[in-house]
Amino acid sequence: MLLLGGGGGALAVANFGPDPAAMPVREVVETVQPLSVTAQAEALDAFSFHLHRSETVRPTDTVDTLLARLGIHDAAAAAYLRQDAAVRSQILGRYGRTVRAEASDTHELRSLTARWVADDSGNFRRLVVTRADDGRYSTRVETAKLAASVRLGSGTIRSSLFAAVDDARLPDEVAMQMADILSAEIDFQRGLRKGDRFSVVYEALEADGEPLRTGRVLSVEFLNNGKTLQALWFQEPGVKGGYFTPEGKSWTSAYLASPMEFSRVTSGFAMRFHPILKQWRAHLGTDYGAPVGTPVRSVGDGVVEFAGVQNGYGNVVFIRHNGSDQTVYAHLSRMDVRVGQRIEQGQRIGAVGATGWATGPHLHFEFRINGTHQDPIQVAKRHQGVTLTAAQRPAFDKLASAMRMQLQAASATVASAE
Repeated sequence: MLLLGGGGGALAVANFGPDPAAMPVREVVETVQPLSVTAQAEALDAFSFHLHRSETVRPTDTVDTLLARLGIHDAAAAAYLRQDAAVRSQILGRYGRTVRAEASDTHELRSLTARWVADDSGNFRRLVVTRADDGRYSTRVETAKLAASVRLGSGTIRSSLFAAVDDARLPDEVAMQMADILSAEIDFQRGLRKGDRFSVVYEALEADGEPLRTGRVLSVEFLNNGKTLQALWFQEPGVKGGYFTPEGKSWTSAYLASPMEFSRVTSGFAMRFHPILKQWRAHLGTDYGAPVGTPVRSVGDGVVEFAGVQNGYGNVVFIRHNGSDQTVYAHLSRMDVRVGQRIEQGQRIGAVGATGWATGPHLHFEFRINGTHQDPIQVAKRHQGVTLTAAQRPAFDKLASAMRMQLQAASATVASAE
């Protein structure tokens, strides 16, 4: 009876609708002239379409192998690309570079495009090969501005930070920037715990919609061993920017905790058995194991006091930061600075090597205050505490509020994906 009652109710509701017989009706009559079979065949023959495809350049690529993967079979195009100097220098041998091609439905090359970043000017270069109506090919190289877009990401530590970044499909540069920002509070070499989580907002620098480079990390939240740390980038026009907590305390230290981008520490600031002198002695510094040629950077602003060869240090650079603070970078394979040169924090000063008394490639780093050796990580922690001015507060608080919402969105996105 309930079902019958429900059906009756539905019928009653339906009866309130308009009567179809009372609806206006309009009749449209058109004459259709069908094409003959011959005309349809001619129309199909005249129709053409273009195919678009992209490929990543491999170390062993030749013009022929690259075109084959792009689905292009065009002897004239292959011959042109082989002799073109710009194609040889900017595509062949450029491992990892993306190449996009447009081909006709007969697999002839219509255009070929590659993009790359040549320097830190904020521009990118675009190589374009096009085919004219007469079948001739031409090449041009253009310069255009990179466009910044905001991206979100989040991850969970299972084994290492880089593994978590890979799982989250984030660029390695994001991991290295997070380590730099929070290194005074988190030991990313030994202090990470399984289950630690992070959320991050960062810039992607794009060329024609194609991401070419990772920009700055704009904000980050890291849950490490039960402690939550947050940082955001803030900069007003004409003022040097930096990272701050949401409450306005500076994360930016006068010194970086490490002279290398996130690397494996092989020997800490402690006593050790010297591998050459065969005796226990104080190891007044930190050794960073890395391949020869890995970039070495200055941990702070300063002036180069010495750059040359010195005893067991091999190729070594001494930087004076102020009246009391000095840093030492030893066993270098190359020195990229000269005595008297002014250096900024993070600037490249050389590369990892195995010169002097070194049993293998690594960087030996020392931090001295009034001639006394110090633990560089502890020094980086002490040189913090800069706060915002009252004039900067309104703009900062507005940015911090937006940052919290972005980090929540980043964390929620990954949580729903899991």
